Amino acid sequence: MYDGGKIITGLIIGIGLFLFPFYYNAGKAAKAPDPELTAKAKEAKECVMEKAYMTANHFSLLDEWRHTVVRDADRYYTAKNGKVYYKSLQVTCLDCHSNKSKFCDKCHDYVDVDPYCWDCHIEPEEKK
Repeated sequence: MYDGGKIITGLIIGIGLFLFPFYYNAGKAAKAPDPELTAKAKEAKECVMEKAYMTANHFSLLDEWRHTVVRDADRYYTAKNGKVYYKSLQVTCLDCHSNKSKFCDKCHDYVDVDPYCWDCHIEPEEKK
């Protein structure tokens, strides 16, 4: 092996270039956004489920609502506290969380997801 030194040098440089982004950003993760609530949401002080669940699993809840409304015509959801909610993104959720850019988009952009809610639903108009 006449070019062993060049091959090893090339491998070291290649591995170094490959690992550079991981070392460069080590410990510098962006802070998770804190979505801004509307005055109505702050006043309500409660959501369909507790905040921790909604933060992590709202997409599952909305997907479940979509399936039960479309397939079973089940339009009402009874929360743990006994309160009944109408299963609707636009009527129920967007009634309190109407500032899409400050509430929805902050987190969706942070985790780099593109929800397909707005393929069917009308985007809420931003209130100034």
